[in-house]
Amino acid sequence: MAWAGRRGVLAALMGLGLLAVSGGLLAFSADEPESEAARAAWLVDPIPPAPPLTESRDPRSGFVHPGVLVSSEQLNFVSRKVRAGEEPWRSAWLAMQRSQYAELSWRPRPMSTVDCGFYSQPDAGCTAEAEDAVAAYTHALMWCFTRDRRYAEKAIDIVDAWSGVLKKHTNSNAPLQAGWAGATFARTAELIKHTYTGWDPASLARAQRMLRTVYLPAVLAGTNGTRAGNWELIMLDAAVGISVFLDDRASFLKATEKWRLRLRAYVYLSGDGPMPYAPPGDAFTKSQLTDYWGGQTPLVDGLAQETCRDFLHTGWGLAAAAHVAETAWIQGRDLYAEARERLTRALEFHTGFELGKSVPPWLCGGRLVTGLAPSPEIALNHYTTRMKLDLPNTRRVVEADRPAGPPAYFYAWETLTHAGNPN
Repeated sequence: MAWAGRRGVLAALMGLGLLAVSGGLLAFSADEPESEAARAAWLVDPIPPAPPLTESRDPRSGFVHPGVLVSSEQLNFVSRKVRAGEEPWRSAWLAMQRSQYAELSWRPRPMSTVDCGFYSQPDAGCTAEAEDAVAAYTHALMWCFTRDRRYAEKAIDIVDAWSGVLKKHTNSNAPLQAGWAGATFARTAELIKHTYTGWDPASLARAQRMLRTVYLPAVLAGTNGTRAGNWELIMLDAAVGISVFLDDRASFLKATEKWRLRLRAYVYLSGDGPMPYAPPGDAFTKSQLTDYWGGQTPLVDGLAQETCRDFLHTGWGLAAAAHVAETAWIQGRDLYAEARERLTRALEFHTGFELGKSVPPWLCGGRLVTGLAPSPEIALNHYTTRMKLDLPNTRRVVEADRPAGPPAYFYAWETLTHAGNPN
């Protein structure tokens, strides 16, 4: 489909070095033909049999573990689907398994100070940190599915390399960079800590200290109103995940409350009144708020603060919002319910244009830069698989992109972990 091609091109351009590198890492395509013999051989043992993963609950915080973005029941569901050779999980598993991020030869590239300007210029450790975090999470998932301890040890090796040296993030992109890597490292640490018994206590303590002292203060601090809304939503994604990993309920509650205020300032609903909500903690004049929304008037249900910028950054904001809601859902808090109208309206609004709907002249001057990314698998799964809602535009876009990829920044392998997952 033409719109799918535009999305891939835009993602590659906007991702700069990180996506340009990552985009070349996946040798597998869901469209590549496979011989019947190869398919039959693969189906014999795609994931080795293993006891199901189990969950635990921390008696002090009350948090369920593993419980950052993915749960044990979700992973058990995926294992069953992959073993049965069912789609889209089979293709998504192959994409992850065959990616460079899953190679046991991966070597981390830690730095004590990660210095990142806008669009990662300069790039002093920015790409390395983000890619290492994705590799660590990939290896953690590989461990959970294969129970090959080499993958768990590689995930630990990557986290340990960074926790041994990282001191701070600097320059203009520092908060966003901390959000990208912090969100992904938290998912990694959560999975390994609660599914693998071989993590050395001293190494685990270093990881906890890094997430508590380097990442958490940065992502909870917030941003000023001149920053695009996707920044703080990504930072809150990291804050919520880190809080669960650390069993820090106070930080979790602080982050989820900030998420409530930031999401309503990111997606407009007519019930908000004639003007959108301002970002929490910031004072805007009416003209400043209009400028912040790309000069867009009129306002319509589902419009996002970055719609007139481009759909890539808008997709980042919506994905991060869904990540927070997903982790909260696993922890027994239904943020999805209060976000239902905002998220579903925003998804259907933007995916309609992804599918080729004509852009009216009153919207963003009649020109939209489409290319919604990442694929909104997680939000679609909640509202359609769990809640049985109908999101026809979103479903068409997501299903056409499966398996979603390439992984980057703060998202990875979401078709594998969340497509059609009722848990």
